[in-house]
Amino acid sequence: MHSVPATPSVRARLVSRLGHGTYIALYSAVSLLALTWLFYAAFNLDYVELWAPAAWQGWVTFATAPLGLFFVLAGLLSRNPFSTTARRGGGKPGAIVAITRPPVLWGFLIWSLGHIPPNGDLRSLVLFGGFTVFTAGSMAMAEKRGRQRAGIDWRRRAQGTSLVPFAALGKGNASLRVDSPMLLALAVDVVVFTWLLAGGHAALFGVDPIPFLKSG
Repeated sequence: MHSVPATPSVRARLVSRLGHGTYIALYSAVSLLALTWLFYAAFNLDYVELWAPAAWQGWVTFATAPLGLFFVLAGLLSRNPFSTTARRGGGKPGAIVAITRPPVLWGFLIWSLGHIPPNGDLRSLVLFGGFTVFTAGSMAMAEKRGRQRAGIDWRRRAQGTSLVPFAALGKGNASLRVDSPMLLALAVDVVVFTWLLAGGHAALFGVDPIPFLKSG
């Protein structure tokens, strides 16, 4: 699935024929179907325990999963000339870009890393560890392509943002602000996270995180 957006000529032809909005919608739908199949296949493999479960491991996921989802949603909803987004056209980059250039990739990285501690079996380590490695590699490739396209103009274009979250803010190269895409992302994040804790996670994946968090 990721070979399509990673190949500019193929992506450009699809966007030209379908339109940017339709392309994003279809790509997202097919990606979700592929992810659903991947999770179904993974959790039907034999369970091979690597470490014993503990309540603190669940709290790692409890802290990182909503943060990761927020980064993904805010990144998709915001204009971003540096990385993946569902928005098209010019205009001022979204407020999330001041925090980091590839917010969607950071979101997936935080989400996948946060799911490793409480899933101490081989299939989960391969699944979530694979997501982690793939996302980190995608981040490096995106940075390389961006630098190549911008050439000598890269330093000026990237001055108000950073690869590492909050680095540009810490250096004073960017100002922290909140815009409507970030507020919408936060609202959706709260709704989704509440639904997952209220039984959605158990319905989708067969695991209720609440008893696990209380197990310690």
